[in-house]
Amino acid sequence: MTASTRDAGPAGAKSFAAEVADTLKTVGVALLIALVLRVILFQPYTIPTASMEPALLTGDYIIVSKFDYGWSRHSIPFSPPLPAGRMMGKPPKRGDVVVFKLPRDLRETYIKRLIGLPGDRVQVVGGTISVNGVPIARTPLGPVEDPGEPGLTVMREQEAKPSGQTYTTFDRGPGRPGDDTEVYVVPEGRYFVMGDNRDNSLDSRWPSEVGVGFVPADNLMGKARFILLSWRGGAEIFKPWTWVMRFDPDRAFQALR
Repeated sequence: MTASTRDAGPAGAKSFAAEVADTLKTVGVALLIALVLRVILFQPYTIPTASMEPALLTGDYIIVSKFDYGWSRHSIPFSPPLPAGRMMGKPPKRGDVVVFKLPRDLRETYIKRLIGLPGDRVQVVGGTISVNGVPIARTPLGPVEDPGEPGLTVMREQEAKPSGQTYTTFDRGPGRPGDDTEVYVVPEGRYFVMGDNRDNSLDSRWPSEVGVGFVPADNLMGKARFILLSWRGGAEIFKPWTWVMRFDPDRAFQALR
């Protein structure tokens, strides 16, 4: 009986060690797969500000595709110091909603609408954007309360991409900062971006020291595809009851235009 007990001990210890090893291996493989998917295919982001209203609201949880524009070092978490340039993919198009690393602080991730491509001449006059001398037509859709600032009335305006697909912007009225600008000539390898909430967005209309400036092609992380989930005003992670109370089912699975 004593000998049997001694024999079982090492076998039991070995079995436990094997189980731990198998568990660690499974977790490691799962983490590796998740990392590969995040780098190569898709990545989730939470919208923290109102600069892209009404398309995106604070608390929206979006999915960004990585493969549309190819991959750069900023496609990888923590932007490791790899050589400059992009691999594969296609250049973005005017009107795309793009996610990128802020040029002046690579720790920050921004989302805006792409307005100007390399070589384009972009100007805003009276709130109307012109690209290469051609105004982007705006169609008034009527006033609405700003969802990010209750009590504030804004004008909804409809604009169109070169493809003809339309999207909606917010305007707080004439004479606002950024409503009248110089002509911006977009340098080679860079892009001009703006927020849809035109009077509540620091974007390429402001120099990189205070706004965004021109966005280098390498800084693009992907194209915003759709809203997966949404929490009105943003749920508080340490208050689980807000996850249900603020969940907005009407915005779930909405494609972005």
